[in-house]
Amino acid sequence: MPDPIENTIVALSTVPGVSAIAVIRLSGPDTFPIMDRVFKGKKLGTVPSHTLHFGTIINAEGAVIDEVVVGVFRSPQSYTREDMAEISCHGSPFIIKEIIKLLLNQGAHLARPGEFTQRAFMNGRFDLAQAEAVADLIHSENETAHKTALDQMRGGFSSEIAKLRESLIHFASMIELELDFGEEDVEFASRDDLRALIDKILLVVNRLLESFDLGNAIKNGISTVIAGKPNAGKSTLMNALVQEEKAIVSEIPGTTRDFIEDEVTLGGLTFRFVDTAGLRESTDIIETMGVSRTREKMKTAAVIIYLFDLSQDTREDIEQESAKLQDLSIPVIKVGNKVDIAKPDLLEWAGQQPDYLLIAAGKNENLDQLKEELLRTVSAEKFKTGNTIVTNMRHYEGLSNTRTALLNVIKGLDETITNDFLAMEIRQALHHLGTLTGQITTDDLLQNIFSKFCIGK
Repeated sequence: MPDPIENTIVALSTVPGVSAIAVIRLSGPDTFPIMDRVFKGKKLGTVPSHTLHFGTIINAEGAVIDEVVVGVFRSPQSYTREDMAEISCHGSPFIIKEIIKLLLNQGAHLARPGEFTQRAFMNGRFDLAQAEAVADLIHSENETAHKTALDQMRGGFSSEIAKLRESLIHFASMIELELDFGEEDVEFASRDDLRALIDKILLVVNRLLESFDLGNAIKNGISTVIAGKPNAGKSTLMNALVQEEKAIVSEIPGTTRDFIEDEVTLGGLTFRFVDTAGLRESTDIIETMGVSRTREKMKTAAVIIYLFDLSQDTREDIEQESAKLQDLSIPVIKVGNKVDIAKPDLLEWAGQQPDYLLIAAGKNENLDQLKEELLRTVSAEKFKTGNTIVTNMRHYEGLSNTRTALLNVIKGLDETITNDFLAMEIRQALHHLGTLTGQITTDDLLQNIFSKFCIGK
């Protein structure tokens, strides 16, 4: 079997299904010979790069499959740095299938998931971290996620790693040189300078590692648990926030037995709201399990919206629950619900509390204030930082391994270990940094990364 990078591949690059237009992508050395056999119009093998051409796609019997517009992209000025063609046809599933089948019969191979981007990486279009950012960019669902992925795709993260690696490579080469002249007692690399460099690199690595919680929230949404007693109005609030009848609303206590989740974008950030089972003692086994899972979910939340029922609860109930929430060490927004039917004395007391919000979820009253408080609580401005942010678990693990190796270098310097052991730990740090951007790769690593891409990208 020939090396896949020598083949010409084809795939649908737009979403499957009926649409006005679909785009079929072809990439590889035989792109234009294949197109010239099926496309009737200009000879695409002779036209300039980055041009569009109208014509028809003809099957083996000479029948027209569709009228199309073909984009021509010549190597190396294409996404994959190979010859590429993009066929814009009508979005009929039948037409798409017939064109792809025709191209396969002409010698193209069906692309694997992510193979176009993998070829771009293999051909030096960008490094591995930038390639992964392509998938993040496609799946970005809010302004901040889009900006973060775009920065990474343009090399923001990669440039930071490249600087760290370049500094380490210099010292590694000096230590290796000392090993070659070991018997002559010559020092090419100052231990004090190496210690200062490792400390400096660790500052950057630690900053990147600390950014992961922020990056994970940007990428996957800020987990926001809506908790409270049964009938406090949690499901009503959930429905009001997502503007959809997502959760069943009933006057019967204990209706919600498990989690209900949905996402909403506020201020350029995605909040992942979780409606939970009402917190109370119960003899119902299923409800008890739901309450237990709610308490566990609250421990892992980024923010908790704790809802009190101003028409039913007492001041003692509210103060008791508020005290319990403080033990979680998680930001809590305390919300009094049902102001429209609240007990007058409780409403007056709650209104005097500086950290309580008062709403009527069923009537959409004061929900804008709640949304503003959510953004304030998560410090929305910190998400708009221009600093490099780590959003990828593989990058987090690689940086963690790098830190471990660097700490071993410091330990070795403190214990005055020999140069060969120092060199080994520095090589380990360089190895882990190299895996982040793809200077060091394995087939299994590439398969794991690119198999998660959609076909046609």
